[in-house]
Amino acid sequence: MYPQQIHSYLHDFFKENDCPILNKHPHYMTVQLTVDMDKRIMNRPFYWRYQESTGAEPNPTQLTFITDQNKLTEDVKGEVIHFGSPRLNQIFQVTNELGAFVQMFERVTHTHVTKTILTPWLGVNYLVSYYSDQTREMLFSLGINLMTGRIVDQFQESLINLKLDTIMSDGAFTLDYFIKPVRGLERLDAAIDKYIQNDDHSWAEEANKRWQKDRKVLEYFYEGVEEKPECYEMEKKAMNEQYKAKIKVEIVNGGLFYLK
Repeated sequence: MYPQQIHSYLHDFFKENDCPILNKHPHYMTVQLTVDMDKRIMNRPFYWRYQESTGAEPNPTQLTFITDQNKLTEDVKGEVIHFGSPRLNQIFQVTNELGAFVQMFERVTHTHVTKTILTPWLGVNYLVSYYSDQTREMLFSLGINLMTGRIVDQFQESLINLKLDTIMSDGAFTLDYFIKPVRGLERLDAAIDKYIQNDDHSWAEEANKRWQKDRKVLEYFYEGVEEKPECYEMEKKAMNEQYKAKIKVEIVNGGLFYLK
Protein backbone atom coordinates (compact mmCIF):
# COMPACT_ATOMS: atom_id res chain seq x y z
CA MET A 1 0.00 0.00 0.00
CA TYR A 2 1.57 3.25 -1.15
CA PRO A 3 1.74 6.38 1.08
CA GLN A 4 -0.65 8.29 -1.19
CA GLN A 5 -3.18 5.46 -0.88
CA ILE A 6 -2.97 5.61 2.91
CA HIS A 7 -3.30 9.39 2.82
CA SER A 8 -6.39 9.19 0.62
CA TYR A 9 -7.93 6.46 2.77
CA LEU A 10 -7.40 8.42 6.00
CA HIS A 11 -8.76 11.60 4.43
CA ASP A 12 -12.00 9.90 3.41
CA PHE A 13 -12.28 7.93 6.66
CA PHE A 14 -12.12 10.99 8.90
CA LYS A 15 -14.25 13.09 6.57
CA GLU A 16 -17.01 10.47 6.51
CA ASN A 17 -16.87 10.18 10.31
CA ASP A 18 -17.24 13.94 10.91
CA CYS A 19 -13.68 14.48 12.16
CA PRO A 20 -12.53 17.91 10.88
CA ILE A 21 -9.25 17.88 8.97
CA LEU A 22 -7.56 21.02 10.30
CA ASN A 23 -4.37 20.90 8.25
CA LYS A 24 -4.24 19.38 4.79
CA HIS A 25 -0.89 18.54 3.24
CA PRO A 26 0.11 15.96 0.60
CA HIS A 27 2.21 14.04 3.13
CA TYR A 28 0.51 14.65 6.49
CA MET A 29 -2.76 15.81 7.98
CA THR A 30 -3.96 17.13 11.31
CA VAL A 31 -7.31 15.76 12.46
CA GLN A 32 -9.60 16.76 15.29
CA LEU A 33 -11.23 13.59 16.58
CA THR A 34 -14.81 13.50 17.75
CA VAL A 35 -15.57 12.07 21.18
CA ASP A 36 -16.78 8.83 19.60
CA MET A 37 -13.69 8.46 17.42
CA ASP A 38 -11.38 9.25 20.34
CA LYS A 39 -13.01 6.43 22.30
CA ARG A 40 -12.57 4.07 19.36
CA ILE A 41 -8.93 4.63 18.45
CA MET A 42 -7.10 6.37 21.32
CA ASN A 43 -7.25 3.53 23.87
CA ARG A 44 -7.85 5.67 26.94
CA PRO A 45 -10.99 4.23 28.59
CA PHE A 46 -10.06 5.45 32.09
CA TYR A 47 -9.95 9.05 30.90
CA TRP A 48 -13.43 8.81 29.42
CA ARG A 49 -14.82 7.06 32.48
CA TYR A 50 -13.50 9.89 34.63
CA GLN A 51 -14.90 12.55 32.27
CA GLU A 52 -18.32 10.92 32.22
CA SER A 53 -18.41 10.33 35.99
CA THR A 54 -17.46 13.94 36.82
CA GLY A 55 -19.40 15.60 34.02
CA ALA A 56 -16.26 17.45 32.91
CA GLU A 57 -16.12 19.01 29.45
CA PRO A 58 -14.77 16.43 26.98
CA ASN A 59 -11.47 17.13 25.28
CA PRO A 60 -11.04 14.71 22.35
CA THR A 61 -7.60 14.29 20.87
CA GLN A 62 -6.12 16.25 17.99
CA LEU A 63 -3.74 14.10 15.94
CA THR A 64 -1.24 14.71 13.17
CA PHE A 65 -0.71 11.70 10.91
CA ILE A 66 2.46 11.61 8.80
CA THR A 67 1.78 9.47 5.74
CA ASP A 68 5.06 9.96 3.84
CA GLN A 69 7.94 10.90 6.12
CA ASN A 70 10.53 10.60 3.34
CA LYS A 71 9.01 13.46 1.34
CA LEU A 72 8.59 15.93 4.18
CA THR A 73 10.73 19.05 3.80
CA GLU A 74 9.69 20.54 7.13
CA ASP A 75 9.93 19.43 10.75
CA VAL A 76 6.49 18.02 11.56
CA LYS A 77 5.67 16.38 14.85
CA GLY A 78 3.17 13.59 14.52
CA GLU A 79 2.43 9.90 14.32
CA VAL A 80 4.00 8.12 11.36
CA ILE A 81 1.40 5.81 9.85
CA HIS A 82 2.17 3.17 7.27
CA PHE A 83 0.79 -0.06 5.90
CA GLY A 84 0.91 -2.69 8.62
CA SER A 85 1.15 -0.16 11.46
CA PRO A 86 -1.07 -0.87 14.49
CA ARG A 87 -2.91 2.44 14.06
CA LEU A 88 -3.87 1.75 10.45
CA ASN A 89 -5.01 -1.77 11.33
CA GLN A 90 -7.07 -0.24 14.13
CA ILE A 91 -8.73 2.17 11.70
CA PHE A 92 -9.48 -0.72 9.33
CA GLN A 93 -11.20 -2.47 12.23
CA VAL A 94 -13.22 0.64 13.10
CA THR A 95 -14.31 0.86 9.46
CA ASN A 96 -15.72 -2.65 9.69
CA GLU A 97 -17.46 -1.87 12.97
CA LEU A 98 -19.10 1.30 11.66
CA GLY A 99 -20.24 -0.21 8.41
CA ALA A 100 -18.16 -0.69 5.32
CA PHE A 101 -20.40 0.79 2.62
CA VAL A 102 -21.57 4.34 1.95
CA GLN A 103 -23.58 6.21 -0.66
CA MET A 104 -22.19 9.58 -1.71
CA PHE A 105 -23.05 12.25 -4.26
CA GLU A 106 -20.67 14.71 -5.85
CA ARG A 107 -21.70 18.23 -4.91
CA VAL A 108 -22.83 20.47 -7.77
CA THR A 109 -23.71 24.15 -7.99
CA HIS A 110 -27.42 24.69 -8.52
CA THR A 111 -28.38 26.40 -11.75
CA HIS A 112 -31.84 27.27 -13.05
CA VAL A 113 -30.93 26.28 -16.61
CA THR A 114 -30.07 22.60 -16.55
CA LYS A 115 -29.39 19.99 -13.92
CA THR A 116 -26.10 18.13 -13.71
CA ILE A 117 -26.10 14.43 -14.53
CA LEU A 118 -24.44 12.19 -11.94
CA THR A 119 -23.18 8.80 -13.10
CA PRO A 120 -23.18 5.83 -10.70
CA TRP A 121 -19.85 4.23 -9.78
CA LEU A 122 -19.20 1.34 -7.43
CA GLY A 123 -15.94 1.76 -5.54
CA VAL A 124 -14.34 -0.99 -3.45
CA ASN A 125 -11.11 -1.15 -1.44
CA TYR A 126 -9.61 -4.64 -1.27
CA LEU A 127 -6.93 -5.89 1.09
CA VAL A 128 -4.95 -8.75 -0.49
CA SER A 129 -2.64 -10.69 1.83
CA TYR A 130 -0.03 -13.30 0.92
CA TYR A 131 0.75 -15.49 3.94
CA SER A 132 3.52 -17.97 4.69
CA ASP A 133 6.21 -17.58 7.35
CA GLN A 134 6.31 -14.03 5.98
CA THR A 135 3.42 -11.73 5.12
CA ARG A 136 2.88 -9.33 2.26
CA GLU A 137 -0.21 -7.10 2.18
CA MET A 138 -1.49 -4.87 -0.63
CA LEU A 139 -4.45 -2.49 -0.86
CA PHE A 140 -6.28 -2.14 -4.17
CA SER A 141 -8.87 0.55 -4.80
CA LEU A 142 -11.05 -0.27 -7.81
CA GLY A 143 -14.04 1.49 -9.27
CA ILE A 144 -16.51 0.38 -11.91
CA ASN A 145 -18.78 2.65 -13.93
CA LEU A 146 -22.21 1.08 -13.56
CA MET A 147 -23.30 2.57 -16.89
CA THR A 148 -20.41 1.43 -19.11
CA GLY A 149 -18.68 -1.31 -17.12
CA ARG A 150 -15.32 0.50 -17.29
CA ILE A 151 -13.02 -0.45 -14.41
CA VAL A 152 -10.42 1.98 -13.09
CA ASP A 153 -7.60 1.56 -10.59
CA GLN A 154 -6.77 3.94 -7.72
CA PHE A 155 -10.43 4.90 -7.44
CA GLN A 156 -10.06 6.08 -3.84
CA GLU A 157 -7.37 8.57 -4.87
CA SER A 158 -9.65 10.02 -7.56
CA LEU A 159 -12.20 10.97 -4.89
CA ILE A 160 -9.90 12.90 -2.58
CA ASN A 161 -10.27 16.27 -4.32
CA LEU A 162 -14.00 15.92 -4.94
CA LYS A 163 -16.65 17.46 -2.71
CA LEU A 164 -18.96 14.63 -1.70
CA ASP A 165 -22.19 14.71 0.30
CA THR A 166 -24.52 12.05 1.62
CA ILE A 167 -27.45 13.97 0.12
CA MET A 168 -27.76 14.84 -3.57
CA SER A 169 -27.55 18.51 -4.51
CA ASP A 170 -30.71 20.21 -5.76
CA GLY A 171 -29.01 20.97 -9.07
CA ALA A 172 -28.36 17.33 -9.94
CA PHE A 173 -30.09 14.12 -10.89
CA THR A 174 -28.83 10.57 -11.10
CA LEU A 175 -28.87 8.06 -13.91
CA ASP A 176 -30.20 4.57 -13.26
CA TYR A 177 -27.40 2.05 -13.50
CA PHE A 178 -27.33 -0.51 -16.31
CA ILE A 179 -25.16 -2.84 -14.23
CA LYS A 180 -26.55 -3.78 -10.85
CA PRO A 181 -24.13 -3.12 -7.96
CA VAL A 182 -24.00 -6.82 -7.09
CA ARG A 183 -22.92 -7.60 -10.68
CA GLY A 184 -20.43 -4.76 -10.55
CA LEU A 185 -18.96 -6.25 -7.39
CA GLU A 186 -18.61 -9.60 -9.16
CA ARG A 187 -16.65 -7.89 -11.95
CA LEU A 188 -14.36 -6.17 -9.45
CA ASP A 189 -13.83 -9.47 -7.63
CA ALA A 190 -12.90 -11.05 -10.96
CA ALA A 191 -10.42 -8.23 -11.63
CA ILE A 192 -8.74 -8.87 -8.27
CA ASP A 193 -8.64 -12.62 -8.95
CA LYS A 194 -7.03 -11.97 -12.35
CA TYR A 195 -4.37 -9.79 -10.76
CA ILE A 196 -3.56 -12.49 -8.22
CA GLN A 197 -3.34 -15.15 -10.95
CA ASN A 198 -0.95 -13.02 -13.00
CA ASP A 199 1.15 -11.88 -10.06
CA ASP A 200 4.63 -13.18 -9.26
CA HIS A 201 4.22 -16.07 -6.81
CA SER A 202 7.89 -16.78 -6.26
CA TRP A 203 7.21 -15.89 -2.59
CA ALA A 204 5.39 -19.23 -2.25
CA GLU A 205 8.29 -21.09 -3.84
CA GLU A 206 10.76 -19.38 -1.52
CA ALA A 207 8.61 -20.29 1.47
CA ASN A 208 8.59 -23.91 0.33
CA LYS A 209 12.40 -23.88 0.12
CA ARG A 210 12.65 -22.55 3.68
CA TRP A 211 10.18 -25.20 4.80
CA GLN A 212 12.25 -27.96 3.18
CA LYS A 213 15.39 -26.63 4.84
CA ASP A 214 13.85 -26.47 8.32
CA ARG A 215 12.24 -29.87 7.88
CA LYS A 216 15.68 -31.40 7.16
CA VAL A 217 16.95 -29.88 10.38
CA LEU A 218 14.01 -31.39 12.26
CA GLU A 219 14.55 -34.80 10.69
CA TYR A 220 18.27 -34.65 11.44
CA PHE A 221 17.55 -33.86 15.09
CA TYR A 222 15.40 -36.99 15.41
CA GLU A 223 17.53 -39.18 13.16
CA GLY A 224 17.87 -42.70 14.54
CA VAL A 225 14.91 -42.35 16.87
CA GLU A 226 12.60 -45.23 16.00
CA GLU A 227 9.61 -44.12 18.05
CA LYS A 228 9.47 -40.41 17.64
CA PRO A 229 7.89 -38.50 20.56
CA GLU A 230 4.67 -36.57 20.37
CA CYS A 231 6.57 -33.28 20.29
CA TYR A 232 8.08 -34.31 16.93
CA GLU A 233 4.66 -34.56 15.32
CA MET A 234 3.60 -31.29 16.95
CA GLU A 235 6.69 -29.49 15.65
CA LYS A 236 6.23 -30.97 12.18
CA LYS A 237 2.57 -29.92 12.07
CA ALA A 238 3.38 -26.42 13.30
CA MET A 239 6.12 -26.09 10.70
CA ASN A 240 3.83 -27.20 7.89
CA GLU A 241 1.24 -24.62 8.95
CA GLN A 242 3.86 -21.88 9.31
CA TYR A 243 5.26 -22.24 5.79
CA LYS A 244 2.03 -23.08 4.00
CA ALA A 245 1.29 -20.50 1.29
CA LYS A 246 -2.11 -18.83 1.70
CA ILE A 247 -3.87 -15.96 -0.03
CA LYS A 248 -6.61 -13.94 1.64
CA VAL A 249 -8.79 -11.28 -0.01
CA GLU A 250 -10.89 -8.95 2.15
CA ILE A 251 -13.13 -6.02 1.32
CA VAL A 252 -12.13 -3.16 3.60
CA ASN A 253 -14.88 -0.78 2.56
CA GLY A 254 -16.65 0.60 -0.46
CA GLY A 255 -19.65 2.50 -1.66
CA LEU A 256 -21.91 3.75 -4.39
CA PHE A 257 -20.69 7.09 -5.73
CA TYR A 258 -22.65 9.35 -8.07
CA LEU A 259 -20.13 11.50 -9.92
CA LYS A 260 -20.17 14.17 -12.63
